[in-house]
Amino acid sequence: MSEKYKPRFPRMAQLKTAGDLRNYLQTNQIDLPFDDTLFPPAESPFRKPIQLKSGKTIGNSLCILPMEGWDGTPDGRPTDFTRNRWRKFAVSGAKLLFGCEAVAVCHSGKANPNQLVLNKDTYDEFVALRQLLLTEHAARFETTDDLLIGLQLTHSGRFCKPHSHKQFEPKILYSHPFLNSKFGMAQDYPTLTDEAIDGIIQQYIEAAVLAQQAGYDFVDVKHCHGYLGHEFLSAVDREGRYGGSFENRTRYLRSIVAGIREAAPGLGIGVRLSAFDFLPFKKGTDGQGIPEPAGTYPYAFGGQENGLGLDLTETKAFLSLLQSLDIELVCITGGSPYYNPHLMRPALFPPSDGYLPPEDPLIGVKRQIDVTHALKQAFPDLIIIGSGYSYLQEWLPNVAQYVLSHGMADSIGFGRMVLSYPTMPADMTEGKTLTRNLICRTFSDCTTAPRNGIISGCYPLDPLYKKSPEAEQLKEVKDSL
Repeated sequence: MSEKYKPRFPRMAQLKTAGDLRNYLQTNQIDLPFDDTLFPPAESPFRKPIQLKSGKTIGNSLCILPMEGWDGTPDGRPTDFTRNRWRKFAVSGAKLLFGCEAVAVCHSGKANPNQLVLNKDTYDEFVALRQLLLTEHAARFETTDDLLIGLQLTHSGRFCKPHSHKQFEPKILYSHPFLNSKFGMAQDYPTLTDEAIDGIIQQYIEAAVLAQQAGYDFVDVKHCHGYLGHEFLSAVDREGRYGGSFENRTRYLRSIVAGIREAAPGLGIGVRLSAFDFLPFKKGTDGQGIPEPAGTYPYAFGGQENGLGLDLTETKAFLSLLQSLDIELVCITGGSPYYNPHLMRPALFPPSDGYLPPEDPLIGVKRQIDVTHALKQAFPDLIIIGSGYSYLQEWLPNVAQYVLSHGMADSIGFGRMVLSYPTMPADMTEGKTLTRNLICRTFSDCTTAPRNGIISGCYPLDPLYKKSPEAEQLKEVKDSL
């Protein structure tokens, strides 16, 4: 990497003591709270159970976020790589598995040719995946009575790639001034009809019925990261029943929920939400991310009109709607990995299609924590799961402990961190010292790989991927950049 493309910020591993971290935060005016020391296990908020209205108890306050490996078969079934990842979820020690995997409700809605799909043909595979979770979790932790397992249902919308890693086959709701051209669409590219949307809603309902029959406790109706559910929330200039007003833009969610309640009574429903969004960013001449130029930008749900700040007015209206629909589980994230990844996945090293961070990644971590806190304050009866913690690395437990102890969230979500260090949640609840050489350093290989048609995984630290033929493919890709 040439000098001008080197990151501007120190590595978290250099901040070895609480004093180092505090001095760095104060010097750079980043008001990120943390505890200097961790409580003993008996007093730890990580071990605090969460009681749901259904009567079900989640055994602790740690959560595994849904992650996709781009490693299924072309017809949407899991492979050994998929099962290996789910096994990590099972032994992690987290008692809430929020979706496990992004699972498409139809083949045309896949984000890549190797995404899992839930339908009648693949149903038995999802029964087996759930049983794998139960067996492995019970072997490590004795009981699964306090384990809550969800399945994230998704349609990739604008980012559909069902047949080729290189060719988008978008299903869009409106013509976007930046994203259409960025991803190879003319401004008059056809949009989904209301009738086509009705059909997708039915596919969600059918997949939810199968998820319930397979034994999953809940489904996550995905509304984040620029995929179809999220795009509905920004469809402010779409005409018809699914655009324009807030009521119309949430009709998709309300219709799916009503259909699930009727067809799969008793099945829990959760939502992973991009609670805020900004303008799309692009790589500047110095490699750093810069926002697309815009005067007013109406498409940032949870954002200001200039596309570069927060306005949670509609976000709070959406959470109020969730509460009225008796949806209790809400996982908070932000932005999209396709056009502003520093918002939802703060990192020092960008993926191949990304940019160097335009801000200190700790500011990105703080933004997500602050938004989650604000929403928890406004909706104390919702179970709010925070995310975006991986960049903290060794300091994740110290920040997470402060957040939980001060009621800023109900649960802390783990994403790519458990790819390299699957038992980190268990070590935290058991009061063990973290294993430093397993901690994710946010090199973004788990994103660079799938962006280039290679299965996702932790290539720097996980021996399964480090020694695989795919590791050499990834090296060749990175060397060519």
